[in-house]
Amino acid sequence: MCKKIFVAATGQNCGKTTTSLSLLHLAREKYRRVGFIKPFGPKRTRYQGRDIDVDAALMAYVYGMDEDLEYMSPVVLKPSTTRKALEGKIDPQLYFEQICRAAAELEKRCDFLIIEGAGHSGVGAVIGMNNAQVAKQLDAPVLMVADGGVGSTIDAIHLNLALYREAGAEVRVIMPNKLVRSKREATLHYLELAFRKSGIQVIGGFNYSPILANPTLKYLSELLGLHLHADEEQARRIVHHVQLGAAATQRVVDLLLKSTLIIVTSSRDEVLVMLATLYHLPEFRTRIAGLVITGVAPLADIVQRVLDDARIPYIRSTNTTAEVYTTIQADVAKISADDLEKIALVQRLAESELCFETIDALF
Repeated sequence: MCKKIFVAATGQNCGKTTTSLSLLHLAREKYRRVGFIKPFGPKRTRYQGRDIDVDAALMAYVYGMDEDLEYMSPVVLKPSTTRKALEGKIDPQLYFEQICRAAAELEKRCDFLIIEGAGHSGVGAVIGMNNAQVAKQLDAPVLMVADGGVGSTIDAIHLNLALYREAGAEVRVIMPNKLVRSKREATLHYLELAFRKSGIQVIGGFNYSPILANPTLKYLSELLGLHLHADEEQARRIVHHVQLGAAATQRVVDLLLKSTLIIVTSSRDEVLVMLATLYHLPEFRTRIAGLVITGVAPLADIVQRVLDDARIPYIRSTNTTAEVYTTIQADVAKISADDLEKIALVQRLAESELCFETIDALF
């Protein structure tokens, strides 16, 4: 009989995909056949000749699940899906049938199956099948990932639990994630008190990690929709700080922290030349992750030559510095298949920070 866990969340960016990556990694130590399914996903990518959800592609790539690919992402939503559903042109029952057929096939193939929801518990309601309904339809008990706070986290959990109760799905575990290390024990203590009468177990997830939370240069180039001038190793560099290169040149240099992305307008020749020159020095290469050069003014020829000679990673944008900075700050980085450092870290942390035996026993 296949053991199933539906990984839900109280909201976007709580760490659902990281949790799924971790559980798959740990489960492979105990179970011979481990599988993954994203019943419906809003983010499409092309992988092995198929249009599938990005998270399904990630799991297939990392854990070599290509032979199960046709079942791992049965429903991928298109931009037009919402409108068609509201106009009555889509029958959600057909989606349910696709999902159930795919899940049933994976249950035959697997001893342990991770079912990852999409966004918060209500996502999918517009097409007639939210996460809670899918969990119930698949008869899968739920592990709910939440933010690592107390007051607002408890509120969000209760809000999401209402949908699962309405659907008749069983939530067995609440997993607060991105916990502040110094407050971990206290946070878990208060969450346990909050849900002690519910019968739901509270199990701690990951501590907050800048490496997992912060984006790579490649991710930022894709976010901005712009070309990244960098080699593969530079593209995988994780950006820990974002700085505006608007101050005096020496002040920009003095403010550099570890792995800083500097956003600087194309007219600041002296700043660009200084940063490119410093990039040659080992002590500054650890501080300078790369540049985003903004503005419509073209780069001076000599500045372009200095940048090319230094081989400093950069992205060229005609948007304003404010627009670029706002876009980056408003985004939360997702793990992708080429984030090798992040994936390796997730797997290492899973072995030390997650109690798989406890989770496994509860499901």
